[in-house]
Amino acid sequence: MVSVETTASGPGTGTGTAPERAGSTAQAGAGSSATAARIDRMALRWILLGAIAPISWGSVYFVTLHWIPAGEPLTAAALRALPAGLLLLLLRRRLPVGAWWWRSLVLGVLNCGAFFALVYVAAKLLPTSIAAMLMSLSPVAMMLIAWGVLAERPTARRLLGAAMGLVGVVLLMAASVGAIDGWGVAASVTAMAMYALGSVLGKRWSGEVDSVASSAWQLTAGGLLLVPLALALEGVPAAMPSTAVLGYAYIAVIPTALAFVCWFGALRHLTAGQVGLLGLLNPVTGVLLGVLLGGELLSAWQWLGIAVVLAGVAVGQTVARRRAVPVG
Repeated sequence: MVSVETTASGPGTGTGTAPERAGSTAQAGAGSSATAARIDRMALRWILLGAIAPISWGSVYFVTLHWIPAGEPLTAAALRALPAGLLLLLLRRRLPVGAWWWRSLVLGVLNCGAFFALVYVAAKLLPTSIAAMLMSLSPVAMMLIAWGVLAERPTARRLLGAAMGLVGVVLLMAASVGAIDGWGVAASVTAMAMYALGSVLGKRWSGEVDSVASSAWQLTAGGLLLVPLALALEGVPAAMPSTAVLGYAYIAVIPTALAFVCWFGALRHLTAGQVGLLGLLNPVTGVLLGVLLGGELLSAWQWLGIAVVLAGVAVGQTVARRRAVPVG
């Protein structure tokens, strides 16, 4: 059964998170088995909600390649971030206060503005397999950054899960490796590092506002930064076919607005390592969509890769149970 890790939260996280409350219960030694079961179910709930984000992100490459016009990365990023941010802002009806003005700007650049543009460039310049392999390094990046920023030391199980995930992604994608573009690799690695940092900073500041508000602010900030750049460098977008309109609408609502709320909501209650490992579901989803929608066939090695990735994600969500010490 999934258990919550008992780690100390980093500075600026506000009131105690689920891991801290679980740790306090364990240290008190008075938690009943029923209480432990409730903690496990709560963790599982946030794991499942957090998984919605990378599963939906796995569809972005497919939609971008087949429905979104090529050659306009800044426009594509703006049309993804700004509508999503305004939608969440309409739902939340709350503006940033105090330090959240500059925090929203920082997160907007790291998680939305620059990130979306770089992902778009990578999707156009790299085979999906190469982009997926590079992005599969993000769990390790998140763990290392969280270690420095939040004092969340990576556990052996988290690192094992990350290693299994990387091996699984290589098995899954190696057969379809194509030509490698240096600029595409640079864009993918930079995007991965920026989002890892943005996720950890979002967790550090998560105790002060809910995930809907923080997602709305950073997406809106990122989108507003992108609009003038897109107009200056790429001009006014040409008339779009209906497929492109539907593609942009889908990307803005599901893998952006909904995904951000789920991702940063999970980061409020789980460790960065746990949430980072969920990102490995992204390439699995992309490959399975190719099977379901593109009629692609997978080899035995690729199916093995999917199994290894899923096993790595599962291993990374668990912690070794500690034997209860009687009190008194």
